[in-house]
Amino acid sequence: MAAKKKPAKKATKKVTKKAAPRKAAKKPAAKRKPSAAFMKPMNLSEKLAVVLGSKPLPRTEVTKKLWAYIKKNDLQDRKNRRNINADAALKPVFGGKATVNMFEMTKLVSKHLS
Repeated sequence: MAAKKKPAKKATKKVTKKAAPRKAAKKPAAKRKPSAAFMKPMNLSEKLAVVLGSKPLPRTEVTKKLWAYIKKNDLQDRKNRRNINADAALKPVFGGKATVNMFEMTKLVSKHLS
């Protein structure tokens, strides 16, 4: 004869006292300060000054003004928008290249900043 199985015990929940939830002290969100290196006015070379003007500008402003110039003169390639077609003023800045990739552009422009 087979032995009878005992009914399975029901799992009982152990009640534990929870600690009172602590409120995390919220710190005011600190605003990010721009890096001083990017904000430092840089002198432009004569070739770059033809396009952007002769006064010293921070790197961030140089990039903004260069993009404004490119868009104003419709210099982005129609098929591949990542390429910039240099006009007569930009060709010396781009080292004589007629077409420059937008990522390569920043490298070439940095040579004209001091």
